[in-house]
Amino acid sequence: MELGLVELLRAAWIAGTLPILIASLPCSWLGSFHGLVLGFARRGKIMQSSSHRKFTVPQRFFTHFYVVAVAWTTLLLLGTSIYAYRMTPIVSEPFFYSDLGSYLAGRSNIFSFHRSRLMSLENRYRVWLSVFLLLLMEVQVSRRLFETAYVFKYSASARMHIFGYLTGLFFYTAAPLTLCCTCAPEVLKFGINEVSEFILKGTSSMQNIEFHWWDFVNPLLKLGWCQWIGAVIFLWGWIHQHRCHAILGSLREHVGKADEYVIPRGDWFEIVSSPHYLAEIVIYAGMVFASGGADLTIWLVFGFVVSNLVFAAAETHRWYLQKFDNYPSNRVAIIPFLC
Repeated sequence: MELGLVELLRAAWIAGTLPILIASLPCSWLGSFHGLVLGFARRGKIMQSSSHRKFTVPQRFFTHFYVVAVAWTTLLLLGTSIYAYRMTPIVSEPFFYSDLGSYLAGRSNIFSFHRSRLMSLENRYRVWLSVFLLLLMEVQVSRRLFETAYVFKYSASARMHIFGYLTGLFFYTAAPLTLCCTCAPEVLKFGINEVSEFILKGTSSMQNIEFHWWDFVNPLLKLGWCQWIGAVIFLWGWIHQHRCHAILGSLREHVGKADEYVIPRGDWFEIVSSPHYLAEIVIYAGMVFASGGADLTIWLVFGFVVSNLVFAAAETHRWYLQKFDNYPSNRVAIIPFLC
């Protein structure tokens, strides 16, 4: 079941990324395919400049993404956290370190005797790492829900393609699941057993459950330097994305008409046209780093994020250049000094 879930997620991310990569190739004979993918990706001001308005929904439906994301991520985080706390506590492993020393000294038979303890430790680390990554995702989607509700002021005429809407729902369902996919089947079995026990025994099955905050926080603190560097990278992108979204949200307050636009300025807008997309890439790069970089599925999520945002940013940059004659010439689309 575990391999099935991982493989299904990998196939989904590849299937979502390949069309964008193909459409991005500079080949004239791919022009119609590029236009098709671009039509699916258009939204907001870019959609308004297009005559293709069939099969669209209001752009304010962006809120749906983050309602789903917060609810789903919270559910996964709670389930994985309870499983980690109850079933895989990280405690001191004196035998593990003595066995490791014996192995390095050449006494591999002793190390083999305790191999099950090593595998158990790896399993605990994997589960608590999933909790850590889901915490980062929870912080991200919670802020995005707040911004869609209170920061952005979507124009009544702003639209997005229904395919883009469905893609957003897919992303915010699959991305949190990807962060815990290696232990999700175990968590599901644990949850089913807990619910079954509660149904059979009622509240009496919960009487012996004790929760101590330090026992929950301590394993997260022991994960390693890689996770905390990843968290710092995540926070760096998180802060800048919030600043850029605040700038975009404030623009609506300074224009007289719903379809009137001004050039955004400040923060990373001084170097790229879509700094909120750049910040999103930094955020997910932080998650990849925090994961340790060994999980192919998380790399595929990152590949989808980068390809999707670079593709959208290129079109946004072209729109700015066509819209404003005085658009800053030093700005590029999304990657500073590159594109």
